[in-house]
Amino acid sequence: LGTAKDVTLGPTAIMSLLVSSYAFHEPVYAILLTFLSGCIQLAMGLLHLGFLLDFISSPVIKGFTSAASITISFNQVKNILGLQGIPRQFFLQVYETLRRIGETRAGDAILGLTCLAALAGLWAMKSHLPRAASADPLAARISYLIVWTSATARNALVVLSAGLVAYSFQVMGSQPLTLTGSIPQGLPAFQLPRFSMDTPNGTIPFRSMVEDMGIGLAVVPLMGLLETIAIAKAFASQNDYRIDPNQELLAMGFANILGSFVSSYPITGSFGRTAVNAQSGVCTPAGGLVTGALVLLSLAYLTSLFYYIPKAALAAVIISAVVPMFDAGIFRTLWRVKRLDLVPLCVTFLVCFWEVQYGIVAGVLVSGILLLYSIARPPIKVSEGAVLLVQPGSSLHFPAIEWLRDTVCSHALAGTVLPSLLACPGDLAVTGCPPGSLRRGSIDYTVVAGLAELLQELRKHGLSLAFCCLQDPVLQVLLSADLEGFQHFPSWEE
Repeated sequence: LGTAKDVTLGPTAIMSLLVSSYAFHEPVYAILLTFLSGCIQLAMGLLHLGFLLDFISSPVIKGFTSAASITISFNQVKNILGLQGIPRQFFLQVYETLRRIGETRAGDAILGLTCLAALAGLWAMKSHLPRAASADPLAARISYLIVWTSATARNALVVLSAGLVAYSFQVMGSQPLTLTGSIPQGLPAFQLPRFSMDTPNGTIPFRSMVEDMGIGLAVVPLMGLLETIAIAKAFASQNDYRIDPNQELLAMGFANILGSFVSSYPITGSFGRTAVNAQSGVCTPAGGLVTGALVLLSLAYLTSLFYYIPKAALAAVIISAVVPMFDAGIFRTLWRVKRLDLVPLCVTFLVCFWEVQYGIVAGVLVSGILLLYSIARPPIKVSEGAVLLVQPGSSLHFPAIEWLRDTVCSHALAGTVLPSLLACPGDLAVTGCPPGSLRRGSIDYTVVAGLAELLQELRKHGLSLAFCCLQDPVLQVLLSADLEGFQHFPSWEE
């Protein structure tokens, strides 16, 4: 139901950890948390609160995707090497993998590297495959179709081939590969989530369950949204399409609400599965119908076959999907365009190695602080001459009024007695003070009150303050405030 064609929703490691913290390892709590999270997300979508997610800036997205590509890739190295018992936390994972690299299983390593090479070769083949023209011979068009289909379905082709290899070893009585193993068969029952829980000491009512989950009712849906939107924006920017945050909120809400009826715990966008989805060539969100149908059919009839899928082959598919998401050039680009944007990018990138959700939150906070600082400290051009010309370079909001007052007073009262003082609070004002684009919403009561105090302070020192080139909405606001000593000139020439 969302607008991001690539995003695949489902259980993730991050959401699993959050749910375990707030559901107390109780399935009834987890399922109820799914239902309530979906209601919260659905309500946010209906109230059109998706604009809040626009505060996830591009540097934050790039930092997240670059770090996620590294952490997810390295998380699969243990499966390529056939290592068991490796911790999930990235730094511990790196340490344990390097310490135990001598325990590598030769069969897993050989198969994993072979699958990686095959996937890379098929991807390169598709990238350089010339399109067959209708005038080409039939054999050439059939060859093109075979190669294109094989390259597009490379993930499934590699997994199927690896499964056949593993099954062959199993038939011969030796198994050098680490297999996926048994997966329970069957579909869950469709039923309402339970709004109370029976315990040996009595029944826990709905209100008590909600109180027990506490802050988790805010953390789980918000973290799920942050991760999903971050992934959606990352793939949307790569594939040149736009996403609607409100529609994504509705999709997440419906997914969690309906999921709670089949005993699901909260879900969110999965970076690894979304990358595989995108690399497989999905074109519309309807690809989720195909994915969902295959999952249902597999659970009902094919779980016995999944036993033979080698973990090394799955790891190779995930690694080949997420590695292209690492954008090394973004650091050089931001250094040339705006170096300050490197701060949220680097903060997000580094913190994501600790926990991905914390990295996104940290990046958003840093971006917000930088945005607020630019609003509180707008550029102000001061030109001295017959009059002191003060030209704010952007709209005036209440955090900036003290900065404007200090700038004006520091120049006007610096020992030079000027006959008059001319201020021009317009958007993007330049020399000559043409009309800016300052709108009514760009000037608030705090700014008006600050300008009134500035007028009084300058009048005490024998200076006058005049405004020129104001936009009509701003002029009307200042006139309605009835400021004492207020003067306005429509043009600089006057």
